[in-house]
Amino acid sequence: MTDTLLPERLARAITLGGAIPLSQYMGAANTHYYATRDPLGARGDFTTAPEISQMFGELIGAWIADLWDRAGRPKLDYVELGPGRGTLAADAVRAMAGAGLTPALHFVENSPVLRAAQAERHPDAEWCMDLVGLPDDAPFVAVANEFFDALPIRQLVKTVEGWRERLVACQDTLFLPVVGNTIFDPIIPEDLRDAADGSIIETSPASVAIVRELVRRVVAQGGAALIVDYGYEGPAIGDTLQAVRGHAVANPFEDPGEADLTAHVDFATLAEAARAEGAVVHGPVAQGAFLRALGIDARAATLSAKGGKDVLVAAKRLIDDGQMGDLFGVVAITHPDWPVPAGFA
Repeated sequence: MTDTLLPERLARAITLGGAIPLSQYMGAANTHYYATRDPLGARGDFTTAPEISQMFGELIGAWIADLWDRAGRPKLDYVELGPGRGTLAADAVRAMAGAGLTPALHFVENSPVLRAAQAERHPDAEWCMDLVGLPDDAPFVAVANEFFDALPIRQLVKTVEGWRERLVACQDTLFLPVVGNTIFDPIIPEDLRDAADGSIIETSPASVAIVRELVRRVVAQGGAALIVDYGYEGPAIGDTLQAVRGHAVANPFEDPGEADLTAHVDFATLAEAARAEGAVVHGPVAQGAFLRALGIDARAATLSAKGGKDVLVAAKRLIDDGQMGDLFGVVAITHPDWPVPAGFA
């Protein structure tokens, strides 16, 4: 069901209260977007690694099973943040079962549409709206694949008068970015303060808050978290906000709630937040190198020999430079007493 009133509500809020932070605009748009559709696959707006090939989820499952085995085979829960259609979990569960691991499944998901799709594949899973709803009585491994890129960001813009926040205004029902008046120079890293006018720095307080809560649980309960996303090691200059609709780039300020809004993930900031909570951080490493270390080449050869169609093409898409292999990074966060995960030695 389409909420045709979302643009109207945003426009009214801006008219009454003035321009709003980009984070507020992005949060409202993506909340509506994910709540009202299945965005994945050829009929949707984009395709993720688990939808490209079963190998991705299988290797993640094998990675979890190996870590669990070397940690002493404790009782373990599987947690996934933003699990899409449940494809990654289905392939991971199959691989874990082959190693003797059958964890309880917990999905952090707000979209009723995607919850329904996940329930078809995982009727025994438990769902919660946020990390607060997760059980606290056992170690867990959390997986977040293309989750953090959809969380709201703030953008700070260098102007002739200094650093200011990028806001969203509305004129005649058209949304457009503008620059606010509040001074942000004191919080800009010293080596970036003299950047050229028009330069943009991005932050994601929402991402940091989620990582800190996730890591508090890892440190208290035991276990690990695996983050896979496209990103960089910041702080850095650059505008990475983008919109995707129908597998094509769209204007992020047109038709809010009808396109997927994303931004690159700052792995360095997330790693710093994790270390501040007492966890050990591994990576980031490129997705291609990570999957190769887990054995994707051998798995692709096996599936191809069994008659799997387009297996090698899918593998290249996942691991080659210029495709997802170097565009995506992988970070693991572990309890201080847990072993170093595979792929990060």
